[in-house]
Amino acid sequence: MSAVPANPTAPEPEKRWRMLWREFAENRRAVAALVVCGLLLAAALLSPLIAPQNPYDLTVIDMFDSRMPPGSVNPDGFHYWLGTDGQGRDMLSAMLYGLRLSLMVGVVSGVLAIAFGVSLGLVAAYWGGFVDALIMRVVDFMLGFPTIMVALILLAVLGQGVDKVIFALVMVQWAYFARAVRGTALIERGKEYVDAAVSLGFSRPRIVFGHILPNCLPPIIVIGTMQIAHAISTEATLSFLGLGLPITEPSLGLLIANGFAYLLSGQYWISVYPGLLLLVTIFSINVVGDRLRDVLNPRLQK
Repeated sequence: MSAVPANPTAPEPEKRWRMLWREFAENRRAVAALVVCGLLLAAALLSPLIAPQNPYDLTVIDMFDSRMPPGSVNPDGFHYWLGTDGQGRDMLSAMLYGLRLSLMVGVVSGVLAIAFGVSLGLVAAYWGGFVDALIMRVVDFMLGFPTIMVALILLAVLGQGVDKVIFALVMVQWAYFARAVRGTALIERGKEYVDAAVSLGFSRPRIVFGHILPNCLPPIIVIGTMQIAHAISTEATLSFLGLGLPITEPSLGLLIANGFAYLLSGQYWISVYPGLLLLVTIFSINVVGDRLRDVLNPRLQK
């Protein structure tokens, strides 16, 4: 018994991805944003190796070096290229470590939200009936409230912590994937290759995850990219408000909050530099996601 291809009318996967990359590369701004994302990711992963100091090692932090302006040199000859914060930590090192934590929270929460939301969306589209109605009513309920409000309520109940922030972000993101995948899966469910798989006696999980899911990847990729940027900004907002990550595990949002008290007194670098890094990170991811949307859905191209 021969297997049924995921979509007989689609081009070969390798050829299709080459075509998509050529279309993506036509936009130089998107390519530049992708390069920036790669550099930020490399800096975050290599932060323990490239950071001038460990900003959370109390043995190397001196309170006498607090709030030193950018370019200062301490008595030991150590250069603070971006200055220091109120605790005497090197701002460049703190930003690299904060970027690593912010990206980790955004990516992990995005991957978990994709896994949960896509699974429910596929189940709702294929099984239909009461299962579809129940899942979509829950989705409508989740999407009926502002993201930040739901996250604030969850963290007010759960408390601070990396795992709790990730859980809250997953809970406010999965509904977007479920709704988008359900719409695409409903279209795929009525195509001939699905009917052929059913007539050959393939199991439902094999049809759903082996044949329908591969053809739902474009909206998943686009929404996933956007939601990772949204998760990073949401986590930064929660940390800035004091309900996100604890002070012992600061992200970019918490670094901005730590420097906000010194902003009006002239020590702008404590808050502005992490804010600029956060802005560049979110903007670059959004530009890449916007270009992916145009490439994967040509009808949306400007």
